[in-house]
Amino acid sequence: MGNINNSKFFIRLPLLLAIAIAGGIFIGATMFGGSSNINTIAKGYMKYKEILTYIDRDYVDTVNTEELIDYSIEKMLERLDPHTVYIPAKDLQMARSQLEGDFDGIGVEFNIFKDTVYVVAPITGGPSETVGIRAGDKIVEVDGKPMVGKEVDNAMVFSKLRGPKGSKVKLGIARGMSKEVQQYTVTRNKIPSYSIDAVYMMDNKTGYIKVNRFAANTYEEFKKAMKTLKDQGMVQLMLDLRGNPGGYMDRATNMADELLAGNKLIVYTDGKENRYDSKVNAYMNGLFEKGPVIVLIDEGSASASEIVAGALQDNDRALIVGRRSFGKGLVQAPIPLEDGSELRLTISRYYTPSGRSIQKPYTHDESDEGYSMDVMKRYEHGEFFHADSIKFNDSLKYQTTKGRTVYGGGGIMPDYFVALDTSFNSKYLTALASANVIREYAFKYYTNHKATFEKQKFADYNASFTVSEPMLKEVVNMATAAGVKYNEAEFNRSKDFIRTQIKALIARSVWKSGNSGMNNEYYQVMAATDEIYQQANKLFDKAADIEKGKVAIK
Repeated sequence: MGNINNSKFFIRLPLLLAIAIAGGIFIGATMFGGSSNINTIAKGYMKYKEILTYIDRDYVDTVNTEELIDYSIEKMLERLDPHTVYIPAKDLQMARSQLEGDFDGIGVEFNIFKDTVYVVAPITGGPSETVGIRAGDKIVEVDGKPMVGKEVDNAMVFSKLRGPKGSKVKLGIARGMSKEVQQYTVTRNKIPSYSIDAVYMMDNKTGYIKVNRFAANTYEEFKKAMKTLKDQGMVQLMLDLRGNPGGYMDRATNMADELLAGNKLIVYTDGKENRYDSKVNAYMNGLFEKGPVIVLIDEGSASASEIVAGALQDNDRALIVGRRSFGKGLVQAPIPLEDGSELRLTISRYYTPSGRSIQKPYTHDESDEGYSMDVMKRYEHGEFFHADSIKFNDSLKYQTTKGRTVYGGGGIMPDYFVALDTSFNSKYLTALASANVIREYAFKYYTNHKATFEKQKFADYNASFTVSEPMLKEVVNMATAAGVKYNEAEFNRSKDFIRTQIKALIARSVWKSGNSGMNNEYYQVMAATDEIYQQANKLFDKAADIEKGKVAIK
């Protein structure tokens, strides 16, 4: 018989016991207390240890017991809820990256299309822009090794492109239609990470802020944005949380507090034990406690976004416009494990001030795809297009502080529904995006006319510049050369959107707002095709009525 005492799996086994009997840790808090099920857990642990010992020692084939342990943990957690997860050490950096502040890297925004990494834009003033890397470039090699194929994913890109400040990486770049690969050596540097995409005045009294996530720096960015807009005369605010998946709860509650007067309840949590029950109330003098507020949400708004929207809706502080939010109201505590991996364990639920649970229904079996496919089912059932497709349960009826009726059952239902606009969608538009044609054309046009654009003010450009028919013909020709088959009917359906996106991308290249990370000009141009934005801008009188306690919006 082999000696098992020094096997890697034997060393890792205590992790399972730790997961079984340890609880979540709020950052800066202490471990769980004891478990009432300690005897059952201990017996289960010994059984698991015994089985793995036999597998490691006697099984006929060679087995990677570390992989078996990771797999068994993942399958065990699937019996809990959709948001309790185990993150192996190798994946933890990627999982945390979206909530980090500054990081060291090459300084590009990227997307992956057809197994290829495309540069959406180099970060202004960053190391990639300094050496000449452009929007639309394809990163096909890293340090002499291919960077294309099915194995290319976000985790791989992060692992290859991020690294210590001062370290160098050699990139192979394919540009435009050229098959030649150009080599660039980039010296990594500190890259600022921003969570606010746009801050600008829509007119002489209306401010607009788009928040893409609740990360480490979000609250400080938000305060700076609010002060900027107030200095420019803002008396009413549009806060855009569409597509915002959430993040740090305290950043969200602090943001809500800036808009709420007094000590109003913002959110509360309820767990199995009292130690995980909490209430968060407003407590400080906010930057914008008076004045109409509109919050934009959609099916991509989740977790911390829903805390903000729910708090402002239940306290009758804002008009919520858009579509029903995602419905993620489970609280996870991060538990660091000894091998560098992490357990994110659900320990409580979020509730809005009126008592609504934000969490949408789920089963305890992740093999049931109903939860993960919920957004697609909303689309298929017509919820994205007709508010009447949403059926409310009268047993989940709640009241705002001033008596308006709101409903629970998962997610935040807007006060004013705006249908999804699919009028411009076509397979041809999708093919243009997949081939990166629109971005490449816009950057090429900007490059060829850079001197002219830089003499203009953005306001003049936005008012007068039009993407002409000859320009659109050039786009079609570029697409054909890239293998995108022309379809006249589909092109005509998408033409106005293509015009607007080209104009917006040119504006982004010309006026991107310095080192602030914001794309004000891009979003101002794209607003012309944004139905929720356009509808919301007509509703500030209703937002003012809500603030004054007038009747509910129908």
